[in-house]
Amino acid sequence: MTMLAATIAAVAAPLVLANEKGMLHVPDVSEVRLQTISRSDNETEWPFSVASGLLACVWSGGRKVVSFIETPDAPDDEHEAPPGRHVVVSANPFELTFLNISSRDLFLPADTVETLIRRVAPFEALGQRLCDQPQGTIVGPGEL
Repeated sequence: MTMLAATIAAVAAPLVLANEKGMLHVPDVSEVRLQTISRSDNETEWPFSVASGLLACVWSGGRKVVSFIETPDAPDDEHEAPPGRHVVVSANPFELTFLNISSRDLFLPADTVETLIRRVAPFEALGQRLCDQPQGTIVGPGEL
């Protein structure tokens, strides 16, 4: 057991000293970046089935992970707000298909996975750039 702990410490120490986020890094609230995005009138390749939502980026598993989160409808007097659906936004076909099985209707229908990848790739790049912004920064549509 001590050998395992020593091995983990030897691997993790350089990452901690370099302020890197490794595979075992657990993000906290201060590392989550959110940005409201909406479909513009002339946008033809909008990949989502809703007109607006939140683009989120967080470090997880040693890399930036981008998600799109549906903004739920406001609750009324009788009902609580439903939880917003979310999907992982990735150009990786495995992540795009299997990680989004439960909320795949949050994407507009696409003939092929390649079509869906072509639609979401710009939003993945946008979300990864969002991770590099300071928390709470509101970035205009042309700045990301």
